[in-house]
Amino acid sequence: MKEKNYQLGAELRHELHRHPELSCEEIWTKNRLAEFLRAHTKSLEIVDRGRWLYAHYRGNGQGKKIALRADFDALPIEETIELPYGSECSGVSHKCGHDGHAATLAAFALELEERGTDNDVYLVFQHAEEIGAGAVECAVLMDEEQIDEVYAYHNAPGIPQGSVLVGDGNYSCASMGMSLYFEGKTSHASAPGVGRNPAPAISRIVLALPQLYRPEDYTGLVLATVIQIDLGETAFGTSAGSGVLRLTIRGQHEKEMYTLRDRINTMANALCAEYGLSFRVEYCDVFPENVNERGCTEKVRAAARRLGLQLLEREFPEAGSEDFGYFTKRVPGSYFDVGAGEDVTPLHTVTYDFPDEIIPTAAAVFAELTELK
Repeated sequence: MKEKNYQLGAELRHELHRHPELSCEEIWTKNRLAEFLRAHTKSLEIVDRGRWLYAHYRGNGQGKKIALRADFDALPIEETIELPYGSECSGVSHKCGHDGHAATLAAFALELEERGTDNDVYLVFQHAEEIGAGAVECAVLMDEEQIDEVYAYHNAPGIPQGSVLVGDGNYSCASMGMSLYFEGKTSHASAPGVGRNPAPAISRIVLALPQLYRPEDYTGLVLATVIQIDLGETAFGTSAGSGVLRLTIRGQHEKEMYTLRDRINTMANALCAEYGLSFRVEYCDVFPENVNERGCTEKVRAAARRLGLQLLEREFPEAGSEDFGYFTKRVPGSYFDVGAGEDVTPLHTVTYDFPDEIIPTAAAVFAELTELK
């Protein structure tokens, strides 16, 4: 990557970091990215799709159609570390590196403008990855434009800076949030038997979870994590009459995650019948399984080798989720990681900050994948 393009990308990243926005609220971010692309490119068509946008580089009509995707939403985490470009939005910060992903793709747009390629290239800037709501909207572009291949990367703390981590098949797990609502009947705390307290039902579900996801019952990883229990009111004279149990469930294979979901719901309904409770469930933050197509992953491997980058293989799927799977449900693609450094603190922690130094590395892989001249 040319030094000037890297510098422009790093400066843009710092701007995005100063102005973080939560999922589905990224108005400033999307507009700033569009402004940057319009200011620094001439041949790219910038298409505003409401909550997201893409830039289209038109090849010679003889090549493939390749899409590259970057997310740009932030997290509800307070910025507590001292940075010259620290977050100016209370309670919101870029602690997953989406500012860096978007800046990388924008800087790559400048390389694409200057070097060109025979392929049609679509640069997709996506909202709302953190809640699993963005890619499902953006993925329609794969069908609309008959995209041949799609790629994206994530920065990865804990592995050598500039290394490339790849894997075939299921690269990251499907997941979803479950809110299980129980409604009973309050009573005086001195006579709990008169009421219908959801506490026993909720407690039994929590204690039974390890038996519901025994490894021998599934072909891949499944997991249920208790997120919150909200039961009754702060009134010591009154027995609880309602409660909610919130879980995050995940699975290496989407269908097995749904099997776990159904088992939890079956148990909840049975316990409600036993204790005389009513029950309903709500779902949120639904992420698909993220599956890499082997041929596309081989292209990422080949790109890393040509660039002389350290190449690492993921032995097991990432337990964390990534909504890029909505793209690969429609077209072949591959999702890979670029090492952020072994001494970089983990994602979603208050001390994390995306390292600008990996922008050229990720952009160079994109250049190989899109066959820049």
